[in-house]
Amino acid sequence: MEQNYPVIHHVFFWLKNSGSTQDREQLIAGVKTLAAIETVKHLHVGVVADTEKRDVVENSWDVSELMFFSDVAGQKVYQDHPVHQDFVKNYSHLWQKVVVYDAVSV
Repeated sequence: MEQNYPVIHHVFFWLKNSGSTQDREQLIAGVKTLAAIETVKHLHVGVVADTEKRDVVENSWDVSELMFFSDVAGQKVYQDHPVHQDFVKNYSHLWQKVVVYDAVSV
């Protein structure tokens, strides 16, 4: 997948109410709406995996989105797109922290 869509946008969300299943499900539903943006080539939505606890594993977040784009221009279209803007407007009340990692395949 990375060869076809070399620009990766990975976002981690920490909920204000971290124990709230309802808030988590609401945020997941909101993130899934972002797949409608034409430049998003693939979207993966995740929650913390129940893997072995190790010092190098960061698992304090609640929801993640992993998106793939064909190019940086497509990622910019996503950032400015009305669907993304509506997502931020309608769901930002659910999170207390967001961390974004953008990368390009080498």
